[in-house]
Amino acid sequence: MKKGVWYALAIVLAVFGFVTLFLSTSVIFDLFGIRAKEGNYVLFVVWSNFISSMLYLFAAYGFIKYMKWTTLLLGISTLILLIAFVGLKIHINSGGVYETKTVGAMIFRISVTFVYALMAYFTITKKKI
Repeated sequence: MKKGVWYALAIVLAVFGFVTLFLSTSVIFDLFGIRAKEGNYVLFVVWSNFISSMLYLFAAYGFIKYMKWTTLLLGISTLILLIAFVGLKIHINSGGVYETKTVGAMIFRISVTFVYALMAYFTITKKKI
C-alpha cells in the first residue's frame, strides 16, 4: 500500500478518534449541552466509546510508525465495543431506554474498528511495509 494512502487512513482514524473523544467526553461530563441533545444515551456505551477513542488515537500513531502493537490496540477496541454491544442488547431486551440510532452507530463503529484492525494485521503485523 502506498504511503500516501496509508497516511490518509491514519488521518481518518485520528479524526474518527478525536470526534469520538469529543462526543463521549461531552456526554460524560455534560459539556456544551450535548448530553441533553443525545436523549436516552446508555452510559456504558458512551464509556466504551471513550475508551475506544483513546485507543484510536494511539493506533493512528501506530499506523504512521508501522508499529505491530497497532493491531492489538484495534483488536482490544473491537472487543470492548462488541462487549458493549452485547450489553446494549441485554439493556434493550430488559426494557431499558435507548436511542434507536445507538444500535446503528455501534454496528458502524464496530465495523470500522474491525476493518482497521484487519488492515493493521495484514499490512503491519503479518508483513512489514
